[in-house]
Amino acid sequence: MKFCGIIVFGLAVCLAATIPAQAQPAASATLRVSGTVTAVDAAKNQLTIKSDKGEEMAVETSERTVVLRIPPGETDVKKASRITVGELAPGDRVVAVSKTPIEGKVVTASSILDMSKADVAKEHEQEQEDWKKRGTTGNVGAIDAAAKTVTLKVGARTLTAQMSDKTEYHKYSPDSAQFRDATPSDFAAIKPGDQMKVLGNKSADGNTIEAEKVVFGAFRQLAATIVSINAASGEMTVKDLANTNKKAPPLTIKINPDSTMKKLPAMMAQMLARRYAPGAQQGAAGGGDGRGEGRGFGGQGRGPGGPGGRGGRGGDIGQMLDNLPAMPLSELKPGDAIMVTTTIGSDPSRVTATMLLAGVEPLLTASPSATRDIMSGWNLGGGGGGEGQ
Repeated sequence: MKFCGIIVFGLAVCLAATIPAQAQPAASATLRVSGTVTAVDAAKNQLTIKSDKGEEMAVETSERTVVLRIPPGETDVKKASRITVGELAPGDRVVAVSKTPIEGKVVTASSILDMSKADVAKEHEQEQEDWKKRGTTGNVGAIDAAAKTVTLKVGARTLTAQMSDKTEYHKYSPDSAQFRDATPSDFAAIKPGDQMKVLGNKSADGNTIEAEKVVFGAFRQLAATIVSINAASGEMTVKDLANTNKKAPPLTIKINPDSTMKKLPAMMAQMLARRYAPGAQQGAAGGGDGRGEGRGFGGQGRGPGGPGGRGGRGGDIGQMLDNLPAMPLSELKPGDAIMVTTTIGSDPSRVTATMLLAGVEPLLTASPSATRDIMSGWNLGGGGGGEGQ
């Protein structure tokens, strides 16, 4: 039997094993819940997990429950080791299999497949490297449900993501850009304007991506000026420069440990201002290096046909921003102009910054409309594959 769980940051990893016959429930009665262990009570033979749907659930076991630890990447049950509930630990990934219906938020497990926290980390590193090599991020344009294709605006280029019946979909939480908070989804949930990350091989001409894994969601990109900063709470209020309503209340932006904050050096800000100024010819700033960005979860991943060829307006902007040192909140002050990507927010008046760029005054003066191109060219999460653990 094969079980696929969702590891940290919302990407699929299969915990594949043949459960011993005595542990196999009837196919019609089998229920599976996958998630991350948050607590273990060995004395009571219980564990608590945060399911992949974000729910806290209790998993009860008995002396008949089969608990197997599966090494990463293995499918042969002979290489799995039998362990006890007490050997499970917070951070482990598990799939609990039950013969009986789930009552409330309690699962009575007939078997548990486990991947240790350390092995999850190894899988995470492997996934991260794969996203560096084969990942692409962009903004969703046209969607063709019949053909199962999505048009992506990636920097200065337009690419087509071709989905299949095997494509895995996950959607960001409205309050988080972290992959650990993404939930399983489907093609129908994708909307124009969403930001999307796609893992897959590109065609020879670089114009099509065969999508294996997709993570998408809606985010806000705006230019703003800071009204006030509360360093103790990690919050700032800002004025959205695109909102012409003078009576509109300030927007509250939360800065948390996952927020990426950078500041443009003056020379770089002037260079980008020339590149994005209305009427500027492509190539004037000497932007890209001709190899393309192919940006993905893990940061810079150069692939055939990626965005940002020589002179493109989006050329290598993401790499330039990723290479800047992190900026502490203390460097910001009221009156500063910023470009920021935020969550949509369950409460639209209070959002969380995923990426913030300061030192943008020259750029906004030269091209007030450059915010979307700049921020969408910067990998969501600022190099991101490391987030979400």
